[in-house]
Amino acid sequence: MSRKLLLGYDIGSSSIKASFLDADTGELVASAVSPEQEMKIDSPQKGWAEQHPDVWWQHVVIATQRMISDISLESVDVIAIGISYQMHGLVVVDEHHEVLHPSIIWCDSRAVEMGNKAVLDLGTKYFLSNCLNAPGNFTASKLKWMKENRSDIYSKTFKIMLPGDYIAMKLTDEIKTTISGLSEGIFWDFEKMDISEKLIDYYGIDKNLIADTVPTFGIQGRLTAEAAAELGLEVGVPVTYRAGDQPNNALSLNVLNPGEIAATAGTSGVIYGITEKNLFDTHGRVNAFAHVNYSEEQPNKGILLCINGTGIQYSWVKQNILDNKYSYDEMNKFASEIEIGSKGLSCYPYGNGAERSLENKDINCRFSGINFNIHDKRHIVRSAQEGIVFSFRYGLDIMKNMGMKFEIIRAGHSNLFQSEVFKEAFVNTCDVNLEIYNTDGSQGAARGAGIGVGYYPSTDNAFRGLKKIGELQPNKELAERYNNTYQQWKNILVKILNE
Repeated sequence: MSRKLLLGYDIGSSSIKASFLDADTGELVASAVSPEQEMKIDSPQKGWAEQHPDVWWQHVVIATQRMISDISLESVDVIAIGISYQMHGLVVVDEHHEVLHPSIIWCDSRAVEMGNKAVLDLGTKYFLSNCLNAPGNFTASKLKWMKENRSDIYSKTFKIMLPGDYIAMKLTDEIKTTISGLSEGIFWDFEKMDISEKLIDYYGIDKNLIADTVPTFGIQGRLTAEAAAELGLEVGVPVTYRAGDQPNNALSLNVLNPGEIAATAGTSGVIYGITEKNLFDTHGRVNAFAHVNYSEEQPNKGILLCINGTGIQYSWVKQNILDNKYSYDEMNKFASEIEIGSKGLSCYPYGNGAERSLENKDINCRFSGINFNIHDKRHIVRSAQEGIVFSFRYGLDIMKNMGMKFEIIRAGHSNLFQSEVFKEAFVNTCDVNLEIYNTDGSQGAARGAGIGVGYYPSTDNAFRGLKKIGELQPNKELAERYNNTYQQWKNILVKILNE
C-alpha cells in the first residue's frame, strides 16, 4: 500500500516554500525553499512594490523538484494540494491566461489615496459596518489605480486574481477565488454576505473581472498534464485548499475558533485573532477578513494586525548594515549580548510602505539615539528586534481597545520566533503567554489540503503531527523593564507621527 502524501505551497514575497506531509501521521516528509536568497521586490517609484507572478511559478517548480529528488514517488501517492499565499496582491491576465502586468503586491502604497477618497465619498459607516475595513491599499483600490493609470492594461484584462488564485490557475488552468480571498481584497460585504457591489460600482470596476468562487476547502480543480509535467507529479491531483498566508498561518496552528490567536514574523509581522463578531477599528488600523472556516452559520473572522517591516527589516540589517557577514543565528547571539533597551538606541521598523496600524502613513524606518561612542552592530541588531516587538505592542493595544482579549498566542518555530531575545521581548512587552509549534505556512497548506479532500473524519485528525515544542510566560521584573523601554519608544513614535 502506497504512502499517502499531502503537498502544501506557501507563496511568499521572500520565497516559495513547499512541503510534503504524511497524510496519516501528519509528519513532515520533505520540504524545500526557493530561491535560497530572498526574492527581489521591484519598486519603480517610491511606495510601489511589484513582483512578476511568473517568478513565483518558476520557484514553485524548483521547490517541488527539489523535494521530489529527496524521496521516491514510486512508493507514494500525492492525494491533494493546498496553497497559502501573500495576501492583497493584484494579478491581471488576459483571456489566454497570460499575465499583463507585474503583480502589485501587498505592501504597495500607490492606491492609498484612492482608498481614502472612497471612504470620504461613501462614508466611514458603510466600510466599517459592511466591509469591516477601509479600502486603503487593498486589492480593490489597486484595481481602481490600474483602471485610472493603465487603461491599456485594464481594457485587456479578462480576470483579476490574488497571488494564490494565480498559482491555482497555473496548476489547474481554472480561474477561481474564495470568499476569504474576496474579503481580503475588500470585495466582500459582510452584512449582505455577497460581493461588495457598492464599492465596485463606485470604483467603476467591471464585476465580470472577478472570478467565480470555490469553497476554501474542497475540489477547486485538478493538476493539468502541462503542470504535472513541469512539477514531476501525476496528472489529476486535486487542488483542495487555498487561503491567504495569515488565515493559513492560523490554520497551521489549529487556530480556528473564537478567542484563539496566531502570530507570525516573516517578511511582515501579524497578529491574527478569531472572532464571530463584526469588530472593527474606527480608524481602520487593523482589519477583519473571512477566516478559512467562515460561513453563514459560523461567521468566523480573523482580526488582523499587520506590521509591514519585520523580517524584511531584519534581512535589510543583515544585508546592508552587516554586509551579509553573519548568519541569522549569529545576529540573534549579538542581540543576546546587549541589555534591554539597547543603551538608548531605538528602532522604528516602518520602512516597507504605508502602515495600516499608523493609519496608512508611510514614515520610513529610522533608528533614533545612536551614540558613536556606545553603540556597535550588536546594539543595532538588538534594537531592530525590540523595535519590531514594540510595533506589535502598539498594534495589540489597538486590538484590545476593540474588545479582543489576549492570553495565549501561538506561533510556528520560524523566522524571528526562532530568536530567544525576540520571544522574551514579545511575551514581556505584550503581556501574553507564547506557545511555539513545529509548523509553518506550507505545512498548514498541506493540512488544509487534507481537510479539503475529505481524508480526515474530523478537523482534529488533520493536526496529529502538530506538536508544541516550546512555551514562554511573562516575568514580572522583565515585563516592567520592557514596558518602561516601550513607553520611551512610543513617546518618540508619537512625535514622529506628529511631524
